[in-house]
Parts: sequence; C-alpha cells; structure tokens
Amino acid sequence: MNENRRIRVAITHGDTNGIGYELIFKTFAEPEMLELCTPIVYGSPKVATYHRNALDIEANFTIINDAAEAKDGRLNLLPVFDEEIKVDLGMPSEESGTAGLRAVDRALDDYRQGLFDVLVTAPIENNGQFHFSGQSRYIEDHLETEGQGQSILIDDGLRVALATRNLPLRQVAESITKAAIIRNVTALAQSLRRDFRISAPRIAVLGLNPKAGDNGLLGSEEQEDIIPAIDELVEKGIQAFGPYPADTFFGCNSPEHFDGVLAMYYEQGLAPFRTLSACRGINYTAGLPLVRTSSEIPNSLSLAGKGIADEMSFRHAIFLAIDIFRNRAEYDEPLGNPLPKLYKERRDESDKVRFAIPRKRDDRSPRGEHRNEKEAQ
Repeated sequence: MNENRRIRVAITHGDTNGIGYELIFKTFAEPEMLELCTPIVYGSPKVATYHRNALDIEANFTIINDAAEAKDGRLNLLPVFDEEIKVDLGMPSEESGTAGLRAVDRALDDYRQGLFDVLVTAPIENNGQFHFSGQSRYIEDHLETEGQGQSILIDDGLRVALATRNLPLRQVAESITKAAIIRNVTALAQSLRRDFRISAPRIAVLGLNPKAGDNGLLGSEEQEDIIPAIDELVEKGIQAFGPYPADTFFGCNSPEHFDGVLAMYYEQGLAPFRTLSACRGINYTAGLPLVRTSSEIPNSLSLAGKGIADEMSFRHAIFLAIDIFRNRAEYDEPLGNPLPKLYKERRDESDKVRFAIPRKRDDRSPRGEHRNEKEAQ
C-alpha cells in the first residue's frame, strides 16, 4: 500500500436532529485533518447548511455527486436524498433517524464498489420515536458477511468487548456458555493481533456473578463454563486470564496489565468503561471486512443545537479507523505471498518445543496473577 496515499474516510451524518454535523465541522476545522485523509460525508447539503447556520460555525464543504469525485484537501459532501426534511434540533423523530440510516445505506453501497477505505458513523440513538437495533448490528446485517462482528469499546489502552449483546439481564446467564466465551475471546485476540498489531495479546475474562462466583458459592457459571473456556483457550495458545470479579478488576487498576477485556454483559462493561473514559471513548466493530468506528457519546441527541458537543472522540474515531486500515494492510501483506514449502511438515516431538506449551490453569487464575507480578507486567 502507498503510505503517502490519503485514506478515504466515509462519514455518515447520523440523526439529522443530532450532533453529527457539529462533530464533523468541528473535526475538520483543523487543517491537519484534511492533510491526513480525504473525507466523504454522506448526508444532505441543505441539512448541513441548516446546522452550520444554527450553530454559527464557519465551515465549507464541496458537493459531489459520486464518491469517485472526492477531492483531496476538501470536505466532500455527497447527497443521499434530495427531498426537504424538517430539522428540529435535539428532538427525536422517525424521520430524522431514518435519514441517518439512509446515509449508512448509501455508504455501504459505495463500499461494495471500493470507493472508500474506512467508515466512521455519527450518532443515531434508539429512542421512543425511532426504534432500531443500533448501527453496529445494522451494518453487520446489511453487509451480509459470514458470522457476526464484535463491538470493542476503546479508550487509549483500554479495550472492552462483551460476551453478550444488549440482552435483558434475565437472559444473560443462559447465554454465557463455554462456546460463547471461546468464540468471543478468540475473536478479540484476532482483532488485537491484526487490527492493533499486538503480537501476543493478554486478555482478561470477567466473571458473571458477584466475586466471580466465590468458588461456586455465588453461582456456578464460572466453574461450569468460564473456567473451562479459559483452560481450552490457553491450550490453543491464547493468553486468557481470569475469571476476575468486575468490581475489583476495574477499581484496582487491573486493566492496565491487559490488552483486552471480555465483560459478560452490557452494564458490566459499559458502566466502568464510560466512567474511566469520561464518555469520550470509541466504538469499533471488529470482525468485519469494513473498518467501522464511531464516537461513544451517550445521550448525544440532548446535546444538539447547543454548540457544546465535544468532537475529540469523533476525531479519535477517524484516527483509529485509519490506523486499523494500515495495520491490517501491514499484517496481511506477508500472507499474500507465502513462501513455498520446501519439505513435508511433521510434528516436532523434541524438547525444543516444550517452551511453546502454554502454562496451565494455576498460572491463569486471578490469584496466580497477583502472585506473579512479572507475568502481570
């Protein structure tokens, strides 16, 4: 890949009553951003102009009719609909949410044609006026890829993935199975290697029950599913540790010893993440051919029209998407032209391979972690 080529970043405008255009205009007010990438905003010139005037923001954009026409050094805006749409800043509506998804639909069509490199989405909220399953799930469904993606919440070195997806709490326990833990940790490990270029990622697995089950006294899921899953992952060469009680794990600076964390359910992962990131994190949908990121801004609709939305996480979402795109290219390059086999491979049973055998469970428990501080470093 040409390192000097500017990455083409598709940006969807989000809910048209929300903060999407405020984030976009503030982000690209920095001239350095246009030197880093070529943005293509999927949206509406009329809506963009309304937001610009309402917020009294100085912003220029160039209207294009096709993503192939995007020019370097400009904020390119590609209209996804021509009809008039009412803008009522900060107010949820079915029309404004649907307008946000129409931008996603057009962007995905252009992605299939190879017209941009990465996708960054502005916020669309599920609310009483507009019900939908979230942009991550929407993009997965409409890309029609095999398997499913994995949302990873990111703030600098903190990366939190979830073992279950937005389930009612009463359904969580039955969804925590050995197979589900293995699948999610394996997907997280692969993303850390390929997308973040961490060669031997260390992954912490949280428990489901209080005190991680307290050796079976407070629940059996740790003993029956989570610990056996960690054992099998270790046998496969994945550095998985735990299960850890969530309260002491996040409260005692344990995340800094790991490259990724697998939480069991939404609140267990999101509550500490949003506290530690001060609601300025990034949501990355791993496991898809398309690199897609978004800013993690809860209750974003309530900020619309006030000029107070902080664009920092949106800017960082763009940075991350570009980094992942380049990391993938670097990771995949050696795999594109593998060396031919010069001899028939056979299993090496000699002593020299014994150092590659993973440590057993006693070194992977939370107690073992604190006992061996050098390993934790």
